Amino acid sequence: MANIFEDGEVTIPEVLPLLPVRDVVIFPYMFLPLFVGREGSIKAVEEALANNRLIFLVTQKDPAQESPLPDDLYRVGVVATIVKMLKLPDGRVKILVQSLMKAGIVKYTQTEPMMKVQIEKIEEEVVTEITIETEAMMRNIRKQCEKILSLKGMVTGELMTIMHNIEEPGKLADLVISNLDLKINESQEVLETVDSVERLKKVNEVLNKELQVSTMQAKIQNQAKEEMTKTQREYFLREQLRAIRAELGEIDEQAGEIQEFSEKIKKARMPKDVEAEAQKQLNRFEQMHPEAAETNIVRTYLEWLIELPWSKATKDTLDIEKAKNVLDEDHYDLDKVKERILEYLGVRKLKKKMKGPILCFVGPPGVGKTSLGKSIARALGRKFVRISLGGIRDEAEIRGHRRTYIGALPGRIIQGIKQAGTNNPVFMLDEIDKVGVDFRGDPSAALLEVLDPEQNFAFSDHYLNVPFDLSNVMFITTANLVDPILSALKDRMETITLSGYTAEEKLLIARRFLLPRQLEENGITDQDLEMSDEGIFTIISQYTQEAGLRNLEREIASICRKVARRKAEGGKGPTRITKGNLHKYLGVPKYIPEAEQEENKVGIATGLAWTQAGGEILHVEVTSLKGKGNLILTGQLGDVMKESAQAALTYARSRAERWGLPRDFYEKMDVHIHVPAGAIPKDGPSAGVTMATAVASCLTGVPVRRDVAMTGEITLQGRVLPVGGVKEKSLAALRAKITTLILPERNRKDLEEIPPDIRKKINFVFVDNMDGILDTALAKPRKTGKKQASRKKA
Repeated sequence: MANIFEDGEVTIPEVLPLLPVRDVVIFPYMFLPLFVGREGSIKAVEEALANNRLIFLVTQKDPAQESPLPDDLYRVGVVATIVKMLKLPDGRVKILVQSLMKAGIVKYTQTEPMMKVQIEKIEEEVVTEITIETEAMMRNIRKQCEKILSLKGMVTGELMTIMHNIEEPGKLADLVISNLDLKINESQEVLETVDSVERLKKVNEVLNKELQVSTMQAKIQNQAKEEMTKTQREYFLREQLRAIRAELGEIDEQAGEIQEFSEKIKKARMPKDVEAEAQKQLNRFEQMHPEAAETNIVRTYLEWLIELPWSKATKDTLDIEKAKNVLDEDHYDLDKVKERILEYLGVRKLKKKMKGPILCFVGPPGVGKTSLGKSIARALGRKFVRISLGGIRDEAEIRGHRRTYIGALPGRIIQGIKQAGTNNPVFMLDEIDKVGVDFRGDPSAALLEVLDPEQNFAFSDHYLNVPFDLSNVMFITTANLVDPILSALKDRMETITLSGYTAEEKLLIARRFLLPRQLEENGITDQDLEMSDEGIFTIISQYTQEAGLRNLEREIASICRKVARRKAEGGKGPTRITKGNLHKYLGVPKYIPEAEQEENKVGIATGLAWTQAGGEILHVEVTSLKGKGNLILTGQLGDVMKESAQAALTYARSRAERWGLPRDFYEKMDVHIHVPAGAIPKDGPSAGVTMATAVASCLTGVPVRRDVAMTGEITLQGRVLPVGGVKEKSLAALRAKITTLILPERNRKDLEEIPPDIRKKINFVFVDNMDGILDTALAKPRKTGKKQASRKKA
């Protein structure tokens, strides 16, 4: 191998093994230790030791690169000699190197199993004359370097002596830059600068910036140190104060608090595992400094543990007759719910230990779901707690926050139990169908544990982190609709449907509950206000449109306020409210009842629909006109109603021959089906038979009886399928003075839900196909070619 240059007495070969180094840029004339662990790097060291101990050191661009390639390394480095080598037990090698001179990579001659490079010495011009500017710059660099090292606590007398003895600009720049903790790219840029004076200028710029950073860093450290010193001083003074108080015999507040906690833990009669956790936290609290941040967290946690009713319970009133009287006193009707509560009391009387029932009251707004929960609590002699779940989107609202969060609290369930003060209250979860979901979790899923009798005996709140027994709690949930409730959650609850009230029931409730309550709230008596039954009926039918009673009570309250004002102004004598003068107090009627048909008409049939406000009658109008066989649908019909209309027309076309119509009658006419109240969206399968009846009437010219209403879903074969909401629809038919109601045969079982007085006023006809409906609904017999289907009456 040819020699290309000599450095003093050391001959430098043209090709040397290459050792990539990380996190440091090595300058000439440096002594430093290196730890070598990569296989290729160890081979390079061994190669150097086997020959002339010379090795080429170059910095890699990315320190994280485990197996750097040529492109991952800088082109300029230093030639160094390995002074000492030591093998370590973990397989690594520690070497002490002395850098000799700068050199650049000409090319890579070998990359495996180690790198070898052909190098070229980088010559520096010797500065023979130092100008005044250069001298000033060198002095400035020495001064700034001393300041920076002093701020970092790294200044040594030996280093400063060396620095002051160096007179060559390039060597001073290399010494200074090698002793500062700079970025790799900044140090490499200085290394690659060949001109000594230019290199000195770059070092001067770097030092100016580094001095500002070091000054700010030292300032921040001093502030932190002062703050820490202040805290330590306060702690020392407080400890002295505690010692002085102890000498004076004054009461130690924390010791008194710990004693109080200890006594309350014993009185709380917690389960063993909970008491063990409470004692553990109390011991932690005792060891803490009173002013420590965590002291308040542990104190709050202990307060929650001792204030929860672990063993406090109210005694149930097991007098079934008394409970029945309480329920009847507070609510009219609702026999199903009352019967279920009395059944629970009966079982509870026979079996002392039993799990609390989990009921779900489903019904329209205002039917008394929430107030019924209060009555149940009163009947049982239990405390009542209510929380609203409407709009809750965070799972932590149910399970609580973990104590690691600032401001953490238990969930709404544990908060409600603490509020009740007993472990067996009647706990009402309102609006369970309006629980939301988002990125913070699903509250409905968290409720699965709460509302499962097989799991809630050990309910774990994230804040408490100990089990609490909820099995004695009677949970009652409420919802307007069942569909939005999570199916798994629905499966855990016993659903009881509360449908709307009839006008007669509303009248009785208004007389017995609403009117007396509003008279009392407005400061008047029954001597000041008299309301006739007709007046109340008019409020029910023309000023409210609801299944419940909220708006009815509001209207009664409005009348009471006007009477109270009249009395306050000196008016004398009772105020009588009748149907005739009601508009003076409540204004014009808000709802006009659906007009009764004066006579039987062709193409108009009366159907029944279910809404959240109860049942409603629905008139379906059909007319035919010349056209090309199109079906026109108007009245804001939903997809299901559109399909029902199409099925009704298809059924009519299939019966054309039996009805005496030409087989191709539909090819020369359009059929228009319209459902009045066009601004109101409508949907559902219940109007299928009504549409089919109206179409049949229009095509045959036979009028539909005005005193007949119907509901049911139709198939293409004319079969009539069952529907829901029979009770509500029956009430709507009664309000519209319908005397005959046609229902699907499979809805016969629902007749039991209808009050007996309504069954007496309406003639219920049950059918299983369209022919039976047409036999009843049309005003005169139709001409058919086959035997007419029979109908069944109840």
